[in-house]
Amino acid sequence: MAVRFTSEQVVALTGITPRQLQWWDERGIIVPAREGRNRLYSMDDVAEMAVVCQLRRRGFSLQRVRKIMRYLQKELGKRLAETVTAGSDYHLLTDGRRIYLENSAKEVIDILKNSKQPMLAVCLSDTVREIHAEIRTQAGPMHPARGRSGKRKNVAARAFSSSQRTMAAKRRAMS
Repeated sequence: MAVRFTSEQVVALTGITPRQLQWWDERGIIVPAREGRNRLYSMDDVAEMAVVCQLRRRGFSLQRVRKIMRYLQKELGKRLAETVTAGSDYHLLTDGRRIYLENSAKEVIDILKNSKQPMLAVCLSDTVREIHAEIRTQAGPMHPARGRSGKRKNVAARAFSSSQRTMAAKRRAMS
């Protein structure tokens, strides 16, 4: 069974607020699976959320972020985490109007050299790797648990230590 994360676990991993998660779901930016009234996020959802958080921290509006995420999905043809973990580094570059997706360091340098205005660059591969490392660090061993409905579900992490909660709170405060 695939690993699923609850809203609380995603908040702890990414440092965003529960209201942001709800709003992003309502706006179709990241739409999780549902089990009753509970939102359950896949590993791909969490990786894409990390990219959204990175773009938001860099000052992108949600409208622009939505456009970038649609562009990435169209260009890659599959989920971001599937593509990025395939081995090559993907870099997202934008000058505010145009969006570039490159996986060659030479092409990235060419775009930066030929740009007539400042460019923002985000290494998508690094962002996905960082969230995967954070999940491995914070997640306890996978174990089945029973929800209120009596059905078995996967729980990615049992409890987060107080130091890890403090780190998540600091990330929220900085964003």
